[in-house]
Amino acid sequence: MPTAKTGSESCTGPSEAVHASAVVVGEAGILIRGAPGTGKSELAAHIVFEARCRGHFARLVGDDRILMANAGGRILLRPHPGIAGLIEKRWEGIVAVPCEPAVILRCVVDLEDGTTPLPARLPEDAEMRLVWREISVRRLVFPAALTVERRAARTLDFLAGELPINSLNLCISPLPIG
Repeated sequence: MPTAKTGSESCTGPSEAVHASAVVVGEAGILIRGAPGTGKSELAAHIVFEARCRGHFARLVGDDRILMANAGGRILLRPHPGIAGLIEKRWEGIVAVPCEPAVILRCVVDLEDGTTPLPARLPEDAEMRLVWREISVRRLVFPAALTVERRAARTLDFLAGELPINSLNLCISPLPIG
């Protein structure tokens, strides 16, 4: 099973563990946040599958707990070393998959559980950004009613400005992410 680097030689300040999942698509790190049961692991698997269908490199970084650190003014995401290479697959349990040891965060996806208010219909730019230790990154918010397939496709479409998108095909059935 892959393990994550735990040193912070190129990072300034301590790492912070967050309850989230993270994936890499191309060179873009995506942090997926939400309350328990909102589908973070499922969305991570769908993003990896959909990105691969579109011809991009994609892999899990970590599931359930992610370490965030300031790396030269950018946010570095790493899997928690105790669970690196593991992901929860609903109805199957915890399974081992390949994972990347680190990625720079480019986008935060927040999954709403139906109890918290969504951003305004035409949100201010500040509402659509996450600021962590004075570093700002773009943010998407998805309502609970949106299907996981639509969430994955919209996340990749959102990153299209940073990725060389060669296809907009939507693949519905996710394969194992390993």
